[in-house]
Amino acid sequence: MEPDAQQALLDAIQQADRAGARAVIEAWAETHPFERVVPDLLSPTLETFGRLWAHRKLGFSLATGYVAAKVAEDVLARLLEEAGARGEARAPLKGPVVLGNVEDDFHPLGRKMVGAFLRADGWDVQDLGVDVTPARFIEAAEACGARVIGASAMMYTTAKNAARLREAMEQRGLAGRVQLALGGAVFKLRPELVATFGGDGTAPSALEAPALFAELWQRASILAGEVEP
Repeated sequence: MEPDAQQALLDAIQQADRAGARAVIEAWAETHPFERVVPDLLSPTLETFGRLWAHRKLGFSLATGYVAAKVAEDVLARLLEEAGARGEARAPLKGPVVLGNVEDDFHPLGRKMVGAFLRADGWDVQDLGVDVTPARFIEAAEACGARVIGASAMMYTTAKNAARLREAMEQRGLAGRVQLALGGAVFKLRPELVATFGGDGTAPSALEAPALFAELWQRASILAGEVEP
């Protein structure tokens, strides 16, 4: 049943049908624990969505990207609500992190997904949006005391701007003390580009982003001399 549900959810997102997507998820949850919706339904569907779009095999518009992000937010909001109803305490607020799409990149879905999972994990997320210059990334990180910058890019042509961000960080004396997480379709398809363009790490999916940011935050704190190795 999972492939059918994933296809139905993909179809609803492609049609920018938020209500239809919600209906697919609700129908799936009638026979599955809702806490499994992210790893078993939402995450694989959105990965397929991103892959097809990256290969130009899927029509895409601002509306479909918006709906995909909102579907993810709806699911996470319900998970948090149900956790609260069970008396489970939300994770204490963690440090500030900065997110944004690199300069000339206007594909927000992956970044919004990562931001949603980070917030659910207790991180204070400063989301700068799309087309973010290296200077804006750095100014935001310094202003809020972020130890991790998360930069997203969909295609190789814009991913190269991550190297400009790394160069600007080094010129500012932030190398090591602020870690650079890179994400987006191009880095998933070609993970070797993370190191090529100066990234300190990446995550296979938005679901695994909180663990990556925790690791990078710890590494930055050690290099900054704030904690013992």
